[in-house]
Amino acid sequence: MIAALVDELRVTLAERIRTGSTELGLYARDASNIGGSAGAVCFPISTEEVQMCLRAAHRHKVPFVARGAGTGLAGGATPLDDALVVVMTTMNRVLSVDPINRLAWVEPGVLNLDLSRQVAHHGLHFAPDPSSQQSCSIGGNVANNSGGPHCLSDGVTASHILGMEVVLSDGSLVQLGGTEAEPFGLDLRGAFVGSEGMFGIATKICVRLTQNAPAVRTMLMDFASVEDGAQTVSAIIAAGMVPAALEMMDQLCVQAVEAYIHADLPVDAAAVLLVEVAGLPHGVEADVARIIAIGNAHGARSVRIAQDEAERALLWKGRKSAFGAIARIKPNYYLHDTVVPRRMLPQVLRQVYEITERHQLQVLNVFHAGDGNLHPLLVFDKREPGVMERVLAAGEEIVRASVDAGGVLSGEHGIGLEKRDFMPMMFGPADLAAQGAMRRAFDPAGLANPFKVLPSPAACGDVQHVPEGAWV
Repeated sequence: MIAALVDELRVTLAERIRTGSTELGLYARDASNIGGSAGAVCFPISTEEVQMCLRAAHRHKVPFVARGAGTGLAGGATPLDDALVVVMTTMNRVLSVDPINRLAWVEPGVLNLDLSRQVAHHGLHFAPDPSSQQSCSIGGNVANNSGGPHCLSDGVTASHILGMEVVLSDGSLVQLGGTEAEPFGLDLRGAFVGSEGMFGIATKICVRLTQNAPAVRTMLMDFASVEDGAQTVSAIIAAGMVPAALEMMDQLCVQAVEAYIHADLPVDAAAVLLVEVAGLPHGVEADVARIIAIGNAHGARSVRIAQDEAERALLWKGRKSAFGAIARIKPNYYLHDTVVPRRMLPQVLRQVYEITERHQLQVLNVFHAGDGNLHPLLVFDKREPGVMERVLAAGEEIVRASVDAGGVLSGEHGIGLEKRDFMPMMFGPADLAAQGAMRRAFDPAGLANPFKVLPSPAACGDVQHVPEGAWV
């Protein structure tokens, strides 16, 4: 089937369809620890070419996987069973910008940070800012409903997507949503955002742009215990303030980051809290004073306020380079993504430390503390015999602890393959059946990113499937 599909697509795509071992190896996985197998890789440059690729895949009954920059951490862009990988990075144009109505039409391969840079001269930016924003694509953000540090006050990607042009699995073209505040009928736009590639491929996306705040203040507090930092987070929110960002790193993470960026971070602290406030100047200064008072009341040892944009950028570089900095500790990592109620942060963090200690693993905690989105980062060397089994066992226990505390499986990374079999922890049979019915409504043939998210067969012909040796 895949050979016939490749022969058909080669007529139009020529060298933009690849079957060499190098390309198939590179596109057989995303940034997760899960590998798969690609049958062919294609690089369309227009909506019409995406339609052509999916029509051909539909005729030949070949599954396909849409892929952006490959920064996903849940195996969502990992192809299975020699699927066709449709790479969207060559569709990377900002098509139009409307600064008056604060919106833009973009192609899915536009990088997150590049979009904000291109509209900066209008005093605007794209609010969702994942830690990988220098390399992740808008299409991938839409697929996973990605978040980021500044989504505490601004909301995740779904809050910033107005409409999309989408190619369905049979090659037909539809528009979901639009520029109206409340499009008529069912919210199919909302259903598509976060669908992890199971509903089709977005080829044009209308994004909402956010006005830059006139004043921004960034603070770094440090604490003698993680619990003091977590309680400070809850106290800030309880005081009626929603900062632009509330991020926390524990000691091992701070030490790794400081060795990398040399920002004079307090490496002896058990935890640091990065707080950013944005708005009108007088209101910002009032909030800064209140937040410092709350921090001091909860045991903050010191408070550092960025004195200029360069220092602010350095502090944020520390937060956003945390995942890369861990290479100084171990060569491999498994980054989890769960959400718990803020009041449960101290309890769940204690459980995370206990779980990893029991499994003889090191853990760095760096997370969106303001909305309870945990990112326990298990560091290891996969060459060590038996370590992968310990890592996966610890990961499952962390997920169970989070759900038992009233939390959810994922805040921004998605379910993909990583958490697919954990879905029954949160959803009953009727819930999963409803999600399967939604998937079939968009993709009756079950060809769009099959075997992801739903733990039971979701379409005719689907079988529960995890590739042999997928965890690598």
